[in-house]
Amino acid sequence: MKFEWKGVMPAVTTKFNQDDSLDLKVFRKNIEAQVEAGVHGIVLGGSLGEASTLTAEEKKVLIKETIQIVEGKIPVIMTIAEQATTMALQAVKDAQESGANGLMILPPMRYKSTDYETVEYFKEITRSTELPIMIYNNPVDYKIEVTVSMFKELLELKNITAVKESTRDIINIGRLRNAFGKDLSILTGVDPLALESLLIGADGWVAGLVCAFPAETVAIYELAKAGYTKEATEIYRWFLPLLELDISPQLVQNIKLAEVATGIGTETVRKPRLPLQGKERERVLQVIDAGLKNRPVLPDYKNLTAVNKELV
Repeated sequence: MKFEWKGVMPAVTTKFNQDDSLDLKVFRKNIEAQVEAGVHGIVLGGSLGEASTLTAEEKKVLIKETIQIVEGKIPVIMTIAEQATTMALQAVKDAQESGANGLMILPPMRYKSTDYETVEYFKEITRSTELPIMIYNNPVDYKIEVTVSMFKELLELKNITAVKESTRDIINIGRLRNAFGKDLSILTGVDPLALESLLIGADGWVAGLVCAFPAETVAIYELAKAGYTKEATEIYRWFLPLLELDISPQLVQNIKLAEVATGIGTETVRKPRLPLQGKERERVLQVIDAGLKNRPVLPDYKNLTAVNKELV
């Protein structure tokens, strides 16, 4: 599948049964809701997907299941987040054989690699596949930054064409755009900076709270890109307290609670994670409840081109 790195791409949660097996029934329900809302791709096996707890076989199952659900309408992206290069190469092979349409690759896990080691890691993985690749740049959580100079070297490899920009330094979007123009697609990965990022040139949004609020997330993207800044901002301001649940060590538990509230998920997480407890659980539920009580009525965001023509 040929596709563009743009639009809203949910970093979906992984659903589990109480016996710790994959809950593919609820997983399907959520993916179907994403597709219906108009998302532009599905990202599997990220931090929000509890990737570090998934087996290689479970990742294959999730790819195949998602491909079956989306029926070729949108790309299915698999995350590669491994501790060793050999493990990453095997994960890439598994993803490709399972039918993934693209890859999101993180720097080495656990070991804080040097700039040289990081670039060589990415290069070796990239040379092993023809799948399009998005580099995940998140030095806040993973302590390794992929700088502009590193990207200059990486973009010599033709299938590295996108970055999930999660430095939380919004100026970096301008730096990357000035350095590479349209040769590098930029997708913001920080929910509470999403609208700002889109308005200054980001091509898309690898989103978290979209897992519970797919229509609202896609509406913000479509409105912003169509020039309806005021309308996008109104929805975004309503959404912001919820979006801040994404920038927390407990983002998985937070977002799964939100999925329960909107009827497209369960709270079950895989140990060592546990459901939220006590005052923190109460706080998160209050944020979710307030959001639901004030949930906005969305415009017809899927037909903005027609609306634009009428306004001209």
